[in-house]
Amino acid sequence: MKDKLPILAIETSDELCSVAVMIDETTFAETSIKQKHVHSEKLIQLVEQTLKLAGIELKDIKTIAVSEGPGSFTGLRIGMAVAKGMALAQGCFFIAVPTIDAIALQVSATLSENSTFKIVNNINREEVYFAGYSVKNNEYHNGVPLKIVDKKDVDEELDEKDVVFGSYRPIKNNYKTAAPDARFVAMWAYKFGEKLVTREYDYIEPNYLKKFVVRGKS
Repeated sequence: MKDKLPILAIETSDELCSVAVMIDETTFAETSIKQKHVHSEKLIQLVEQTLKLAGIELKDIKTIAVSEGPGSFTGLRIGMAVAKGMALAQGCFFIAVPTIDAIALQVSATLSENSTFKIVNNINREEVYFAGYSVKNNEYHNGVPLKIVDKKDVDEELDEKDVVFGSYRPIKNNYKTAAPDARFVAMWAYKFGEKLVTREYDYIEPNYLKKFVVRGKS
């Protein structure tokens, strides 16, 4: 993947709006805003600021990586549209990064060997996104595949030793990492994205995992 550097990465799956440029394995520039409903207003501005911090121009970017979800329907659509638009204009390589795995990459760096952890993010009043991982040899390993779980059943999915990350609050040992920083979207693309590299991104869509449903007022 060294021939795919620099990587411009975008994260918009939750309240965090984050952009990073990965120059090499240890050199990043990153800017982020955590605030509701700012993605459409701030994302392009963050891209421009981050490129300036990195000391490069958009034409120098070889790969654009974007967090594909699951997550906020609106945020994911905005991030994907901006990423695809820039990739099309520049002829860049493109990588859609699984959001939950990027979170796992980020949090696994803070945990000890053989730790187990779960990521539990809100979907709506009744359901959460749920996935489980372990840490071995300083890397994360998938344990429980990403799925949708009813909130009433979450406790049954957890072990006492689990560390839990995500936006679902009523859990002991819960940490608030509900979305990855953009530099970990870039790092995931660099470490694991070789088979996902494409220039045929017209038909790439966010991974909502759950169908979007418009609910009327009762």
